[in-house]
Amino acid sequence: MAVLFHCEGWPEDAWLAQFARQAPDLDVRPSGDAGDPEEIEYAFVWKPSSGLLERFANLKLIISAGAGVDHLLSLPALPDVPVSRVVDADLTTRMGEYIAQQALMHLRRQQDFSAFQARREWRGDITPPTARQVSAGIMGLGELGRKAARTLRLLGFDVAGWSRTPRTLDGVRCFSGEDQLGAFLGRTDILACLLPLTEMTRGILNLDLFKRLKRGGALGGPVLINAGRGGLQRDADILAALESGLLKAASLDVFETEPLPHDSPLWAHPDVIITPHVAAVSSPEAVTAYALRQIRRVENGQEAENLVRRARGY
Repeated sequence: MAVLFHCEGWPEDAWLAQFARQAPDLDVRPSGDAGDPEEIEYAFVWKPSSGLLERFANLKLIISAGAGVDHLLSLPALPDVPVSRVVDADLTTRMGEYIAQQALMHLRRQQDFSAFQARREWRGDITPPTARQVSAGIMGLGELGRKAARTLRLLGFDVAGWSRTPRTLDGVRCFSGEDQLGAFLGRTDILACLLPLTEMTRGILNLDLFKRLKRGGALGGPVLINAGRGGLQRDADILAALESGLLKAASLDVFETEPLPHDSPLWAHPDVIITPHVAAVSSPEAVTAYALRQIRRVENGQEAENLVRRARGY
């Protein structure tokens, strides 16, 4: 029994060393030196190339090395075996931190104060609102979204959430389905998107949606935070919304094209905070331990955790 390792853009040697430290007897093979395909029973992957996984007829489980699985479900011939996605306390904590950080940056007008600092301008005449005056809305109430909602609530924000199917969360007003989306958006000053990328959600962050956000709130206009997937947003619509005033500001960790092209106008926009897809980069130790736990479960005759429902896309 062997495990295939293929994570596009990740430092292969460092990750293989991590597997060796935690499971020295496990045969983990990089995709470039996989050996006999018949011996591969597990695959730990991120953005595998088309055709890679189909080579291994004896796969029992595919483990997505991140929370997202669109990189797998978009493959034209994904093997018909269970797929487990990473759900880990380290990853969810980091996402909660990121959403809280960005929400506070906009609440406390940090971009303005950074501009004043650059000009050596002392401005003590600005009083930001408090969190309780601001309505935060989380799109997507999976593990990451629920953590973000709880974190913002602890900071004092008035928090609501929206999901495709009904959810309940203490202290958070929950909306669901297309018929409740308008009510959710209409109360939202800060919109944080943590939806999975599916055919239903692709491009959902667009001008039509931005027009439905709350007007006249304490921030002077709605703010977008996208730390989900780049395919959820239309970069050009975000720029147009910022220029027209439909959005006051945006924090973007993901983009339609990554890395974000050097000539993208988003880089220099004064009302945009950019981070390079690092909102919830979990530690190699934690993700490796998660993957090994799934392998042990299957080897012991149990079902792997956090299995993907392919029909839903997550």
